[in-house]
Amino acid sequence: MSGSAAAMDKPLVDNKLIPVMREAIVTVQMLLFRNLRQSIHDRYIDRTEPEHTQLAGAVINNLFGTLPADAAVAAFGAANRELVERELRDLAVTCAPLVPLLTDTLRMKAICDNQEGIHSMPSLLMARALGILQEDRELPLPSTFMLQVRSLAAEHGLVEPMAPPAEEPPA
Repeated sequence: MSGSAAAMDKPLVDNKLIPVMREAIVTVQMLLFRNLRQSIHDRYIDRTEPEHTQLAGAVINNLFGTLPADAAVAAFGAANRELVERELRDLAVTCAPLVPLLTDTLRMKAICDNQEGIHSMPSLLMARALGILQEDRELPLPSTFMLQVRSLAAEHGLVEPMAPPAEEPPA
């Protein structure tokens, strides 16, 4: 087998990293959910809290191409398709500070999915159409992505901040 053929067989990401990367992806979804739910709460004062939560969940499920775990979110999304689509179209504005991270997250999700034989290109294409995918943005290394997510999650109180490395005692 030639060297280039062997390189083609090598996975893009070590399979041991995939669960950790998936955890980082879910963390970004949680950050997006919190930001989006607050934005929806502020803009749709005529709607109930459960509707704010269900709308945010439906938008995130659509963006990431995931099935809703909550039947109420699925029912809300189906019954309010136009509203969900409007929120998706406005996402680049309503959650503008998160767009670079969403770009990285959707790309990392596509890489993880690809390694597991899942075709998730439609999520990237939809993100591009919605103005969320910053195509000129350089793809970070998985470790850089995971550290960035961890740092942002700590800032938002979702996880404990990482402790600084212990100093070595003098010899």
